Amino acid sequence: MPAYLIVEHRIADPDKFQECSGTVRPMIANYGGRLLTKGGTHKVLETDHFLPDRVAVFEFPDMTTLNTWYSSPQYKPLLKLRQSATDMSKDVMIAIDGA
Repeated sequence: MPAYLIVEHRIADPDKFQECSGTVRPMIANYGGRLLTKGGTHKVLETDHFLPDRVAVFEFPDMTTLNTWYSSPQYKPLLKLRQSATDMSKDVMIAIDGA
């Protein structure tokens, strides 16, 4: 069953964020994941919380693969880079199983 990674970011440092996202996408592809959405095209219809600068949805073959990527030694430095590039009080990453 596929698994999905949903991310919402409030970007604090655009240069660092671009560096991270340019490296993360090919890495996700190496784990069989793919980006399902086009960056910068989201429209918030309802919210009581922050308005994200970026929203993305990635599909992975399954939750095990998603978790393996997230926990991988290759992603660890990029995780720290992403966290330094975003407002962590408003950053959201959700992993969810497909139906």
